[in-house]
Amino acid sequence: MMDWPLLLVLDPAGQAQTAAAVATGLRDFRKGVRIAGVILNRVASPRHEDLVRRAMEGAGIAVLGALPRHAPIKLPGRHLGLVQAEELARLNELIGEAARLVAERIDLDALLRLSECEWTASNAKSAPRVTPPGQRIALARDAAFSFIYPHILEDWRAAGAEIMPFSPLADEGPHANADVCWLPGGYPELHAGRIAANERFRRALRAFAETRPVHGECGGYMVLGTGLIDKDGTRHAMMGLLGLETSFATRRMHLGYRLAELATGMPGYAAGARLRGHEFHYAMILTQPDAPLAAMRDANGADVAESGSRRGRVTGTFFHLIAEDR
Repeated sequence: MMDWPLLLVLDPAGQAQTAAAVATGLRDFRKGVRIAGVILNRVASPRHEDLVRRAMEGAGIAVLGALPRHAPIKLPGRHLGLVQAEELARLNELIGEAARLVAERIDLDALLRLSECEWTASNAKSAPRVTPPGQRIALARDAAFSFIYPHILEDWRAAGAEIMPFSPLADEGPHANADVCWLPGGYPELHAGRIAANERFRRALRAFAETRPVHGECGGYMVLGTGLIDKDGTRHAMMGLLGLETSFATRRMHLGYRLAELATGMPGYAAGARLRGHEFHYAMILTQPDAPLAAMRDANGADVAESGSRRGRVTGTFFHLIAEDR
């Protein structure tokens, strides 16, 4: 959309000359795409690198560098992908080592030259701001509630909202003078026993929900339910503010973009609003007895069963909000 040149980062594992065929296909597949050059990632040996480089040269594709497999910058993973940055004690050390490797093995001067293009701010379409759910937002924020898109927080602050973080894992409740409580996604299944045991958090959240709205996304949604069964089959009592019961004992991946048309309001949005979001989890719904929050469709327009829930002032969805569809 911006007419920017593209940098292709290609992992040629198990390939030699074939990697050049893949790069050529990506270069020629769609009109208007400009591949400025290629970086080879995780090459197995100097000989492997040489074979791929010569094939790329024959195809007229510039190779800007090659990175070897390098254990010190390997990131740990878990069932939803990589372990998140805030959980990595060695993060700065890892970034420093990755920077050293890139500076040593990538032609950064050539990369900067190739990246030059004519572009002004007038080329960009301004994205709509995300409406804050209240003036003072109590936001659950710790290892169990760690995922919310950064632009959401930026938009809330830009609109003048105050974000007031608290930690359910530290047995803290939402701030008493907040207007709304928001429980984002994360990994409550890894901390379910601790969440279930934190009575101060439970009492404070329930008291808050008696007078003010509470919303949960994905992991936060599951914590608002009646119970969560972990991968070992142990059931942990959750907040009981919604009737949702979920299980990781039998897992199935739910993944994709979502369009939600709200059947009833949620914090920041009235009934009838159309919201864009993304769903990614392995939890199975065992019971969901509350009123559906929205009619949900996937990127192809097909109906999605995970409709979210509403009970009184409490709402929840499995999808993470990205933007209002206007």
